Amino acid sequence: MRLFGLIGYPLSHSFSKKYFTEKFQKKGLPDCSYELFPLTDITELPGLINDKPDLSGFNVTVPYKQQVIAYLDDKTNIPASLNACNCVKIINNKLVGFNTDTIGFEKSILPLLKSHHKKALVLGSGGAAAAVVFVLQKLNIEYKIISRGKHGNDMLSYKDLNEAIIRSHHVIINTTPLGMYPNVGSFPGIPYEFITKDHLLYDLVYNPAKTEFLKKGEERGAAIYNGEQMLVLQAEESWRIWSK
Repeated sequence: MRLFGLIGYPLSHSFSKKYFTEKFQKKGLPDCSYELFPLTDITELPGLINDKPDLSGFNVTVPYKQQVIAYLDDKTNIPASLNACNCVKIINNKLVGFNTDTIGFEKSILPLLKSHHKKALVLGSGGAAAAVVFVLQKLNIEYKIISRGKHGNDMLSYKDLNEAIIRSHHVIINTTPLGMYPNVGSFPGIPYEFITKDHLLYDLVYNPAKTEFLKKGEERGAAIYNGEQMLVLQAEESWRIWSK
């Protein structure tokens, strides 16, 4: 049996188990299974590896995409500027890290970008934000990270956001879990009244399909997009890595 899975906490929102279970059924792979491994602390990871000798690889979700880096035996597949890992392959008991979020995000947002989408606001500063920033840099899109507290020159706090900033940054990407099921009433605290039809609001959350963040953008005429396609693309890239 080849076992795969997902670590994170909590995992009630997980897309991966259903996706991979259906994939294994369709591909006729009865020797493959995918399970959820909710870890209340990243320090539980070595115990999980030890207890699951059939584990061949796993995905990583919030809040461990950055913390898991310290447990990797091989980080050569992760760009030096990207301090986040969402995919691990186990080879001879060694943990080899990858980031498939970057591929999922880039391929999903590229068809949405217009010529005026030259500046972006990235809401959140965790592991998912790191992947988003990596792609924005690759696409030569200027960005500001919006965090609950300032931590550098490329960061702003939510209270810094005003009309001038919103109107000059036509791409707004939510990388936080705000609005994710079951907390569907929550949303990032930005001044939505300054959003226009020239804006693109992209939410990495996929459940619900239309978060409050996206609804508020849609009400202002903005283009909106959720994270489901990104999840599918990163999952397929994870499977390519695990199965090669």
